[in-house]
Amino acid sequence: MYLTQKLASQALGQVLAGRTLTDALAAIWQGQPDLRPQQRGAIQDLCYGSLRHLGLLEHVLGQLLRKPLFEDELRMLLLVSLYQLHFTRAAPYSVVDHAVKVATHVGSGGGKGLVNAILRNFLRSKDTLLGNANRTERGLWSHPQWWINALRDAYPKRWQAILSASNLHPPLTLRVNRRRETVDNYLKRLAEAGIAASPLGEAAINIHRPIGIDQLPGFLDGDVSVQDWGAQRAALLLDVKDGLRVLDACAAPGGKTGHILELADVALTAIDSDAKRLSRVHDNLKRLQLSATLVAGDASNPALWWDGTPFDRVLADVPCSATGVVRRNPDIKWLRRPEDFVGYSRQQAEMIDALWALVAPGGKLLYATCSIFPAENAEQATAFAARHADAQRLPLPGGLPDDGQLLPTPEHDGFFYALFEKITAQPAG
Repeated sequence: MYLTQKLASQALGQVLAGRTLTDALAAIWQGQPDLRPQQRGAIQDLCYGSLRHLGLLEHVLGQLLRKPLFEDELRMLLLVSLYQLHFTRAAPYSVVDHAVKVATHVGSGGGKGLVNAILRNFLRSKDTLLGNANRTERGLWSHPQWWINALRDAYPKRWQAILSASNLHPPLTLRVNRRRETVDNYLKRLAEAGIAASPLGEAAINIHRPIGIDQLPGFLDGDVSVQDWGAQRAALLLDVKDGLRVLDACAAPGGKTGHILELADVALTAIDSDAKRLSRVHDNLKRLQLSATLVAGDASNPALWWDGTPFDRVLADVPCSATGVVRRNPDIKWLRRPEDFVGYSRQQAEMIDALWALVAPGGKLLYATCSIFPAENAEQATAFAARHADAQRLPLPGGLPDDGQLLPTPEHDGFFYALFEKITAQPAG
């Protein structure tokens, strides 16, 4: 436990200094190449949990400190340890003992007594400390206050449910490859393997308990993929048919690319500005035994990669704040700033305007984000329609909300969809 506490505290400190959790953990793995898979998993769990409940943990720590703590290494260690004491089944004496040992090797090395006192005081006064924290919005919801306020303004009747769902552990959802398998038959295979599951939609299955993908029957053969149920709506909304020419912009890591190709025999081009991430699209398609034209390019500048032939369908899964998937990426809550949305909105508008020029008459463009904030979603779609007289917004089928906004629930993450058809000018009179 000593090493997992120490390294999780280091990763947490990197995130709160502005680094993504993915990059922070990658740096830890690179610096500690001999870590066993179990150790990596434990470190990752501590980081995800501490970030998921950071607002609560910080409020509790603030009550326990008699004076400001200026050693960041000790602060991170205390936050991780408090998470362990409250949210895990780790033996309290073991958590405290190892944290005290870690304290002698971080910062100035003089925090042993402080760490011991703080953690033992927490155990003695746990109910009071947690009760005080839960009487504050930041402590109760473990989101930045500006985020809470923005959600309350945007969704006055649903903001609490959104915050609650955003703090849940994310569901493990599969997409059945209907070229190779049926939902009913795959559910039988799961049952035979002792894996509890239930159907969600046309090709979606919820796995009731987290398991490794190597335990999923037929995963390596391409029978199923891991993809959130909300994200699976994208390929379905595109309404692809055999023979169409399709563009998947910002395609990495390739979940939606693979889904499109599972639904129809289309000529698909998948682009992404990051050549390294594009390699993940290649790997996913190889596993699914499917193929597409992969292009490293900027969706906002088609002149550098487009061959001039229009597309019948365009999926514009644009860069966004990713505020709809914070339970999978809890660092997002603490890395985003209100001013970030100006840049995202500008980039999104530039990208869909550029991609609209690639849509054939009668073709469709699906605007998609994994955001829950209107500035990137409803407002962006309305502004796009106002800029393009030939863009007709279409109703979304399949029981989706009229406004296209999927909010986080226990079954799926938060997404937004707006579908546009390119209409031809009607003759006068």
